[in-house]
Amino acid sequence: MILSSLLNRFSEPETLKMAKLGRELRAQGIDVIDLSLGEPDFDTPQHIKDAAIKAIHDNWSHYTPVAGFLDLREAMITGHIIPLLLVSWI
Repeated sequence: MILSSLLNRFSEPETLKMAKLGRELRAQGIDVIDLSLGEPDFDTPQHIKDAAIKAIHDNWSHYTPVAGFLDLREAMITGHIIPLLLVSWI
């Protein structure tokens, strides 16, 4: 079978390169949370599952306001959320 020479223009997708790098770093003993393929490489923690189920039961199943929820924005500004997001980068 002869394939078009145009196929030579394609390279490995960046997401697969990132996943490979994550595996290599993990093999070196580096603690990595790999989100390269669009999903975490660990099971969803139970408290997140419980919160999601509660949100569904409480009808939090619609699009958010474009600007986001005020209480969430305020929590981010006052430092309740950002430090949690930065923990893995420190």
